[in-house]
Amino acid sequence: MNSYQNLVLLQNLYRLKSAGFQYVQPFEINHTSLSANYNSFATLYNDILKCHLCDLSKSRKQSMVGFGNPQADVMIIDFYVSEMQNMNNDYFVGRSGEILKNMVENVLKLPISEIYYTHEVKCKPLNSNMPSASEFNSCKNYLFAQIKLVQPKVIVTLGEESYKNLVTNGEDFQKVRGHDIDFLATKLVPIYHPLHLLRNPELKKVTLKDLNKIKSFL
Repeated sequence: MNSYQNLVLLQNLYRLKSAGFQYVQPFEINHTSLSANYNSFATLYNDILKCHLCDLSKSRKQSMVGFGNPQADVMIIDFYVSEMQNMNNDYFVGRSGEILKNMVENVLKLPISEIYYTHEVKCKPLNSNMPSASEFNSCKNYLFAQIKLVQPKVIVTLGEESYKNLVTNGEDFQKVRGHDIDFLATKLVPIYHPLHLLRNPELKKVTLKDLNKIKSFL
């Protein structure tokens, strides 16, 4: 049985356990994408909050399901939940959060409540490490279900890792940063992560141009 089949099997077993079942008959694994099984945010959010598909569930304070308008034109995707986000259960915390909020409100001219912001990995990594490939894969179907339900006009990935994990076999980040890519029947624009801008303030002017391009799709 491959890792994807294990993921599907665990997901089904946890759902049954949460419903009170202690024993089930053998069942066939559905090989289709899990994202096809979600028709509402309520069901999806419930599964994310109760998810135990990887070891990050043991150290998190909570899973962070997503923030904002589920019918947003702009969907912002970060790689993983930060320590401060996990501790405060807030998406716009710290200096990095302030920069992101200013990007949305002052450049895109949108209230933060009108965008949809989520993470590829829904829980804080262990010991501030980068999430592993298996941890990302455990969350991957949740992410694609969110994209399917939101149907944004433009997806914005924050930083190189967020872009590389979402767009497999894509071009180098530096080549596509600020450019629009056709992705899942929408536009995707990779930009620098706010944390990277804190460390490299000279890149803020470049990011301003990228944000104006994103604004042109709205």
